[in-house]
Order: sequence, then C-alpha cells, then structure tokens
Amino acid sequence: MDLGIAGRRAIVCASSRGLGFACADALAREGVHVTINGRDVASLTQAAEQLSSQHAVEITTVAGDVAEAETQVALLAACAEPDILVTNNGGPTPGRFADWGRDEWIAALDANMLAPLAMIRAVLDGMVARRFGRIVNITSAMVKTPLAPMGLSTGARTGLTSVAKALSKDVAKANVTINNLLPERIDTSRQRQMAELHASMANISVDEAYAHMARSIAAGRLGRPEEFGDACAFLCSAQAGYISGQNLQLDGGSSAGIF
Repeated sequence: MDLGIAGRRAIVCASSRGLGFACADALAREGVHVTINGRDVASLTQAAEQLSSQHAVEITTVAGDVAEAETQVALLAACAEPDILVTNNGGPTPGRFADWGRDEWIAALDANMLAPLAMIRAVLDGMVARRFGRIVNITSAMVKTPLAPMGLSTGARTGLTSVAKALSKDVAKANVTINNLLPERIDTSRQRQMAELHASMANISVDEAYAHMARSIAAGRLGRPEEFGDACAFLCSAQAGYISGQNLQLDGGSSAGIF
C-alpha cells in the first residue's frame, strides 16, 4: 500500500535506536524525509548512515536530550515545518513508590509529558495552517495497565495521553491527527534492560527471563520493532486521517480489557 506521504517531512524524537529508530526507518521507507535525534552521537551517526544507505530520502541528525529546551529548538530549526511528529523518550527506571521524591517525579514529567507537549505545541499551528499533520506519541502499555514499579512512567505518560486526547478534538477538522502507540514487550534494548532486572530479582538467567516474558504474551513471542514502526507509519499516512485521539496497543493480544 502506498501510504501517500512520500516527500513529507518528519521529526522523530529519541530515534537513534529502539522504537524511535523503527518508526524513522518505516517513514523513510515510505519516502519521508526524516530528522532523527539521540543523546549518543555515535549511535545517532550510525543510525543516520543506516537510514541513508537504505532509503533515498534526506536524513538530518540533531544530537541531544529531547527533554532539554535547547534540543527542542535545534530539532525545530532542522525541520521548521514538519508534517509528521513522533514524540518519544526513554522511560524512567522502575522502582519503588517509597523511594521517589519530588526530583524523580519532576524528571519523569519533564521527559515523558512536558517534552512531548512542548514539541506538539511548537508544530501544531503550522500543521493546522497547512491542513495536514500527523502526531504520534510513543507512550506505554502502562498507561492502560499501570503497575506500581512503573509509577513514574505511567504517571507522566497518562498525563500526556489525556492532553493529547483533548487536543485531538480541536484539530481534527484541519486534517491533523494525534494518536498514541502503547508498546508492550517489544524486543528492544529497553526490553533487555527489563529482562536483566527481572533476572536479577528472580535469580534466574536472562534467557529464562525472556522465556517468562514470552509466556506472558498471548502471541507467545515478543514484538518486533519493525512491526511497531509499520504501525506508526500507517498512523502517519494519508489513509489514517479519520483516526485520531486513539491509543493503539501493540501487545501481542495480551491486554485483558475490551478498550
């Protein structure tokens, strides 16, 4: 299927690896010129080289933490009129509610709620004026199924989800959509971190931790990053103009809820 977005321009935050890179890769494959971002310059450079070698589009890089205002300004300077914005950032480390003070909560809000909203605010009016915009927030399954150790993540990302839903109603008439992707058990370096944490706590091997994860998923396996990227690309497509304000779970059919 031709997604009808060739020649469009996108900013994909925190995209030097993992789910962000998967989204950037899927968009570039569709002919979208992509500005990618990451804190590690070496990883960012490698990601740009990989994308450029595989896709005949412009790949621009902006190094830095997207939670910092300077990085946000640089991203918008590199891609002043994006048609597509994919917000993303690394999640807080799991922990215990009793151990989290104000500093931990503020850091989580900055990284996983306020930074995405700042980027959305910066691009939204332009998208409305041009009568095309696709905004996709990479959040987490924890938004719908919160677990105590992930409290920092679910608190910040649920706030983002609520604001995004409200905004989506205001801009739908202008062919601007705002949706959220909720990953669960996608096979990335973040998932390996979770597997290593589980292995340490349960006194088992990392391979055993992965096997335990797979058994917890209805599909019987972890998700592939490219599956996630393809879902993102479709939500950014011309065909997805009637889908907005939604939370799409990518969890191998594991969610127990009906919505």
